[in-house]
Amino acid sequence: MLELKGVKVRYGSLEVLHGIDLEVNQGEIVCLLGSNAAGKSTLVNTILGIVRLSDGEIWFRGERIDQLRPGEIIARGFAVVPEDGQVFTDLTVLENLRMGLYLKTSRFDVDAALEKMFVIYPILKERLRQKAGLMSGGERQMLAMARALISDPSMLILDSPSMGLAPKFVHQQFKLLRDLNARRDMTALLVEQNANMALALSHRVYVMDQGQIQFEGTPEQLRRDPTIQQRFLEI
Repeated sequence: MLELKGVKVRYGSLEVLHGIDLEVNQGEIVCLLGSNAAGKSTLVNTILGIVRLSDGEIWFRGERIDQLRPGEIIARGFAVVPEDGQVFTDLTVLENLRMGLYLKTSRFDVDAALEKMFVIYPILKERLRQKAGLMSGGERQMLAMARALISDPSMLILDSPSMGLAPKFVHQQFKLLRDLNARRDMTALLVEQNANMALALSHRVYVMDQGQIQFEGTPEQLRRDPTIQQRFLEI
């Protein structure tokens, strides 16, 4: 579904991504692990067209997308849960959810889409008129997830969904992702630092450090590689 071929990114004369090869197949949860400043968020922003690559190609569902604008890329079927569960704090919960539908046509059944999200997150229905900025961190993360899922995306990108959250909320979000993958064949790229949680969820894993892919394989293969774990991860 998603394929990166030799992707490089430069900020001026400084190259920060060094020939990244990565793929996510239909129905997979693929995890991208790495410490702070490994290049993970830069890679996500490059996929979404926010950062322009200097070399290489990005393909999504058989179409090359690296020359498209961010809005055009999102319209191809992506949805993003941004780092820190970023939501529009001055808007209500309902207004935030509707922002997830801004690319849908007038024929899209908004009420049905909202009801699906309320089944997953009943608390959002109780807080529809509340400003998102008054919610807790865990509740904002739920809202960010619902805002992404409401568009029924082909592929979900989650950028550090466990960051700053209590373990209870982390387990809830990861369980939801596992259930969506099992029941709806949801495809996802999970960008994380929480290696243990991510490995328990993912089909395949990439480990990134200093703008390069240092490992590619299954979670089981990574667990059998103490060198990679000691050098790049805290497991």
